[in-house]
Amino acid sequence: MSSAAITAPHASTPARPQGRRPSTLTVYRWELRKLVSQKRTYLGLALIVILPVFFVIFQNVHQRHDRGAESIFASQITHSGLATPVLMLTFLSLFMLPLVSSLVAGDIVANEDGNGTLKTILTRSVDRGQVLAAKVLAAFTYAVLAVFLSAAVGTIAGVISWGFHPVTSLSGTVVQPAEALELIFASNALYLIPLLAVASIGVLLSVVTRNSAAAVVATIGSVILVDIIASIPGLEGARPYLLTQQFEAWQGLLRTPTDWAPITHSAWLCALYALPALLAAYLVFLRRDVAGG
Repeated sequence: MSSAAITAPHASTPARPQGRRPSTLTVYRWELRKLVSQKRTYLGLALIVILPVFFVIFQNVHQRHDRGAESIFASQITHSGLATPVLMLTFLSLFMLPLVSSLVAGDIVANEDGNGTLKTILTRSVDRGQVLAAKVLAAFTYAVLAVFLSAAVGTIAGVISWGFHPVTSLSGTVVQPAEALELIFASNALYLIPLLAVASIGVLLSVVTRNSAAAVVATIGSVILVDIIASIPGLEGARPYLLTQQFEAWQGLLRTPTDWAPITHSAWLCALYALPALLAAYLVFLRRDVAGG
């Protein structure tokens, strides 16, 4: 078989000297091109764009004034547009964003198996570690894009509807608009800590199951299962160590002074979920039977 370098599907690449291995960055770019060409990529992004817009339209049509709302940000919804992205992150963080991330993470390797292209990739001159690293980076990139696209749409829609005004933090402190905007996007960045752990589990399941649908369903199903376990009476002691409980750690940033305890706890705990999952995915992928597909 020729030792020519791997080419990205549906895309031409410049000729390269014989035997020269492409960089991981190059393989990562190819993975991004694949994502751009897939309909599933846009389905997930469409969901997280439509929901904030629908939420703002609903609030405007019904002219709700949630003064008795449980959330301090819900009570400010018509007073400042900057309350909208915080509410949307609260609502989307528990299920929708993990689902959107799982759509790609669970499909990123299994899709190659289903299409029969993985065998071709693994018999070319690209190292297996490079291939998996590029796919992990692509899945992470998609998760980052989904989170910040949702934040941007929610912020723009909210500010257009209710203005760029100060908001009150979880500690009751009035935060000026510029600082509030910084905190909103910093909060979304912190939310990525547990979300990338979910994506890591999705990649592992994608490698192990070799089936896109099974990997996606299993990834989001594990999130739902852990959330159910967290609600079982008598398991209070285990809750701080469950992955789904880290989905709200970012709220520590919205207190005055900043509550770093849940944030640092989330960081090291999510690493304990993500790193073993990625290592296991690598070991399984490294031993993949190329001849068998």
